[in-house]
Amino acid sequence: MSLVDRIAQIDFLIAVLAAISAAAIVFTFGAHMAERIERKGRMRKVALERENLRTQEMSRLRASAQAKSGERDRSPIRGTGTKSYMKSVVERFSLQKAFVDSNTVEKLARAGLRGQGPLTTFLFFRFASPIALFLLAALYLVVLAPDGRPLYLNVAYSVGIGILGAYLPLLMLKNSTLKRQKSIRDAWSDALDLMLLCVEAGMSIEHAIKRVAREIGVESPALAEELTLTTAELSFLEDRTRAFENLGRRTGLDVVRSVMTALVQADRYGTSVGQALRVMAEEGREARMMEAEKKAAALPPKMTVPLIVFFLPVLFIVIMAPAIITATSL
Repeated sequence: MSLVDRIAQIDFLIAVLAAISAAAIVFTFGAHMAERIERKGRMRKVALERENLRTQEMSRLRASAQAKSGERDRSPIRGTGTKSYMKSVVERFSLQKAFVDSNTVEKLARAGLRGQGPLTTFLFFRFASPIALFLLAALYLVVLAPDGRPLYLNVAYSVGIGILGAYLPLLMLKNSTLKRQKSIRDAWSDALDLMLLCVEAGMSIEHAIKRVAREIGVESPALAEELTLTTAELSFLEDRTRAFENLGRRTGLDVVRSVMTALVQADRYGTSVGQALRVMAEEGREARMMEAEKKAAALPPKMTVPLIVFFLPVLFIVIMAPAIITATSL
């Protein structure tokens, strides 16, 4: 029997097809097992990298705490006495119960003021500023410059100034918060682009945020501080979504909250972090361009008043002055 006849037999073809099927089954299961082993290896490497990052952050924070404690030990006695005096006033008059609500600590954090020290200082100035302004206004209006006004009127003016002084710490806190948010908003688009580059280069989201925090500090120290805190929270907290949500809550900006929501959804449902960051970066650039166009469109109405007040009178003087001089000389 020739080779061609042997190949053409039905039994031989069945045996060859059965061998091919068995090899395909073995290859499929083997590839699946190899993929599972590779996935476990990657997860083990990610866990080791996360543990190393946690160790580094703990060491850095311990060193920072030791440095701050050393600076506090070397601080002058006068500054320490002032802080203790503020603390004693706050505790004696129970100012924390009177002025602190559920949003006070969060408002201070948005202004970059964290810890018990800034809270004590804020409460002390909320208590002391109206009293100090009332006494200064009364001293000036009643004693130094009464100006013939009745005494009750000067006292009423002093009380009004004291009431305005009660809102002075709140206005200063709001001003500081707006400046900090502006700094974060201006640098957020660049930080998001850098984060996208780091993630697409193969970095994890923890390493990407840490690297961006190191690079963005020149442009916005406030954003670098917030990203550093987020890196520490990603290392310490068991739930990564809490770290992302805390960043959005600390900044109080919608652009940051939207990106953090996208990262939370990507982490929860297993979608691509790079794709989410790419979409949010494109939306951030579009929003930035729309804001620039809005400012450019609002420029002509703003220039109308300065043009009428400053340019047109000068233009009329230049045009009509020679004719007026000629007419008066005749």
